[in-house]
Amino acid sequence: MDRALLNTHAKLVARDIHRLTQSPTEANSFILGGHACISRVETVGTIVSRDMTPKFLKFGVDDGTGCVTCLLWLNQLTSSYFSRFDPSTVLLLASTARKQAAEIRIGAVARVRGRVGSYRGAMQISATVVVVERDPNAEILHWLECVRLGRSCFRIKSQIS
Repeated sequence: MDRALLNTHAKLVARDIHRLTQSPTEANSFILGGHACISRVETVGTIVSRDMTPKFLKFGVDDGTGCVTCLLWLNQLTSSYFSRFDPSTVLLLASTARKQAAEIRIGAVARVRGRVGSYRGAMQISATVVVVERDPNAEILHWLECVRLGRSCFRIKSQIS
């Protein structure tokens, strides 16, 4: 298995995110095409759902090949996980997450980066960065990059049909 992609954000379309399978050897990583070991992904699509709670913002991103559930955590100030971080870092993380959450609106095209995982049998992204795209070509350019990477890195013959 190719571990070169383990700590990079692999550009994938939703259909390929749902095709990821749990790695038998690497914790918190997934396999694509039988070769690539992936833990982080990047996708671009239209926001089709939005559900905010005090702890997180759950939203769906549809890129035409499928829909991926994304979570943007908002509980940095109360989570025990972040208690070991420097307080100024936690405040910055919380502020950034709140600003990103405010920009996430249904119908907007967004670029999402984060850690991929499985929850109750479905793949999802725990987002670390969400950027609303202003370039009208962002989604198609992402698709083209995914096709190129699929052929050269992931050994996938055709991602988008």
